Amino acid sequence: MPLLLSGVLSILQGIAGIAKDRLFGVPRHYEYRFDLTSWGWIHLVVGVALVIAGAALLRAVPWGRGAGLTIAAISLVTQFMFIPYYPLWSISVMTLDLIILWGLARLATT
Repeated sequence: MPLLLSGVLSILQGIAGIAKDRLFGVPRHYEYRFDLTSWGWIHLVVGVALVIAGAALLRAVPWGRGAGLTIAAISLVTQFMFIPYYPLWSISVMTLDLIILWGLARLATT
């Protein structure tokens, strides 16, 4: 279930980025500075992948856990790179992604 929530939040973040919403700040000097529309598409794609992995996990599809771990890790990295644009949102989603990673890794060991 948290995987679906993280996916929906990433999709909303992506839509806001694609729409060039004034919600996000734009840092001047940042190594991972992309156009806000590019970040929007990145978050949208990652969000859709999270929703697909979450649905697969809920349906107990064999590849669901591995896909969930992989996509949650990718989401964690992209949120980390997005911190200068909207820190509060990024850190919140990063925390959710860490909970997902911990839960899925713990599930894998039992």
